[in-house]
Amino acid sequence: MADLEVGDPAPQFDLPRDGGGSLSLAASAGKPVVLYFYPQDDTTSCTQEAISFSRLKPEFEKAGAVVIGLSPDSAKKHDKFKSKYDLTIDLAADEERKVIEAYRLWVEKSMYGRKYMGVERATFLIGRDGRIANIWRKVRVKGHAEAVLEAVRAL
Repeated sequence: MADLEVGDPAPQFDLPRDGGGSLSLAASAGKPVVLYFYPQDDTTSCTQEAISFSRLKPEFEKAGAVVIGLSPDSAKKHDKFKSKYDLTIDLAADEERKVIEAYRLWVEKSMYGRKYMGVERATFLIGRDGRIANIWRKVRVKGHAEAVLEAVRAL
């Protein structure tokens, strides 16, 4: 399968979320959606990224955007993660990796010479029309949330 590109329709989803209930792309129709994918709750980079997006959540809301973090962790694990770090963003649980795979982010990775499958850290900005407006792949956490906010403001 080819990677998703700017202009493509964003793959739809409806997933369990932290705090119960579900999160869907359809529920945010007409608003920009920042959908960021991360490998695992409560790891150094993932925690820094979640804290950055939480800190800027009021600015994203002022720009009319919704921020959703998505990982293969369970909703219960998301609850603990949010509580531990006072996170304010919504977290979706994709334990079966269906959405991660729809966005082409279940990839071969390498650490210390060992190859394994995992989630590529990436962010998709989905426009009001449901199409992908911007993509950040292989994200470096420092300054990332700020760069995404600028892109939201430019929509």
